[in-house]
Amino acid sequence: MTEQTRPAPAEIRAFRAENPKMREREIAAQLKISEAALVAAETGISVTRIDGSALKLLERVAGLGEVMALSRNESAVHEKIGIFENIKSGAQAAIVLGENIDLRIFPSRWEHGFAVTKKDGDQVRLSLQYFDKAGSAVHKVHLRANSNVEAYHAIVAELKLEDQSQDFVEAEVSNAADETADVSRDELRDNWSKLTDTHEFFGMLKRLKIGRQAAVRSVGDDYAWKLDNIATAEMIHASVKSGLPIMCFVANNGIVQIHSGPIFNVQAMGPWINIMDPTFHLHLRQDHIAETWAVRKPTKDGHVTSLEAYDAEGEMIIQFFGKRQEGSDERAEWREIIENLPRAASVAA
Repeated sequence: MTEQTRPAPAEIRAFRAENPKMREREIAAQLKISEAALVAAETGISVTRIDGSALKLLERVAGLGEVMALSRNESAVHEKIGIFENIKSGAQAAIVLGENIDLRIFPSRWEHGFAVTKKDGDQVRLSLQYFDKAGSAVHKVHLRANSNVEAYHAIVAELKLEDQSQDFVEAEVSNAADETADVSRDELRDNWSKLTDTHEFFGMLKRLKIGRQAAVRSVGDDYAWKLDNIATAEMIHASVKSGLPIMCFVANNGIVQIHSGPIFNVQAMGPWINIMDPTFHLHLRQDHIAETWAVRKPTKDGHVTSLEAYDAEGEMIIQFFGKRQEGSDERAEWREIIENLPRAASVAA
């Protein structure tokens, strides 16, 4: 869209007022703007521009007390209620290892920040919202009834920018990996077989210059096998029934958000499957799942199995593991659930 056809902030606000029940991402998509541009249009009204630095947020966020941390991609929304604690900051990566809020953060990908006030009937909802250069949402921190509102206003005052423009122009962001299709299956399998920790997997892909989906497609079904796309929902229901603690990872360009523990309350609504537990909410678009894989990785403690769902562009939507202690073997109940999930039907020759 050219600058001439791009809606002005006043036009964005008018469209939003005319469509009060439309979700923000739907409005942004209809107007062909980023979600950050939609938020920026309210600057000076219900929004304040703040420093977009992840590290500056992490220096202050523990003071808010209990909050809801939200990270999402196009197909999954991951929400955790808890306190930011056990924070370890670094320029390249930062970690939050709280009892409920568990994050892996890539600060260089965070660019724009906004403090947002939203009225919902008689209630006023406060949040800190962060976006990448392209205006895609990276992470949001929503205050709750027990949050420290004074600390919130102090953060906004400290991080407020001089630039309070309502205009927002997206920058181009390339997420394309340096991938080649000529790594041999033997080389891939040799490297895969030598893994001793799941955290080595990304480094292996980068070293071999192969994408994640390409790797699971080609490594062989002793390490990765394709599942029917109903497998994610079936795994969720099986985990609820067994009471098995699981790990659920949702990532975007700038963050990975993790849930660890059992799940209880699962609800389907249209294409969405939802987990609505006291401290964990997940909203997953099942109709966005194009491929589902069970993936087995060697570690020094025995192999570890994950379920991975990919969208039509080959991006991983969501990933699940059985929860285990470092140094312990994977739970037999988790392996049983994964190995009994329906496999993808073979394509007839």
